[in-house]
Amino acid sequence: MKLNKEARKLSKQLFRESFTNGALDAAKVGTVTDTVIRAKPRQYIGVLKEFARLIRLETARRHAIIESASELEAAEKTATTNTIRAKYGADVTTEFKTNPALIGGLRIQVGSDVVDASVRSRLDRLANDLAA
Repeated sequence: MKLNKEARKLSKQLFRESFTNGALDAAKVGTVTDTVIRAKPRQYIGVLKEFARLIRLETARRHAIIESASELEAAEKTATTNTIRAKYGADVTTEFKTNPALIGGLRIQVGSDVVDASVRSRLDRLANDLAA
């Protein structure tokens, strides 16, 4: 079922009310969800699904996944974290992963933004250029 304009507007309003001092507040999210479930407005299942989608996107926008070919040293992790927080805000959380397939370099994903400075991506681009 397609979500109508009023239900989408209600979802956005509920999403905006879930913030405290510019940051998503888990307690408010729970309160908003409980209120919608108890009130059961028209198309409340769709409203909750859209609300969950907005929450998921905001959470992803505030979380960085940093992949490297080998484990980074503490100083490198700190420098990378500081650089990401300078660009995306101080409340960004970081998660470091190792991915030997990268061969070298880093791949950083923050929400839908991806910075791929890995050797694997460069080799793939080179192979595509040579094949064309």
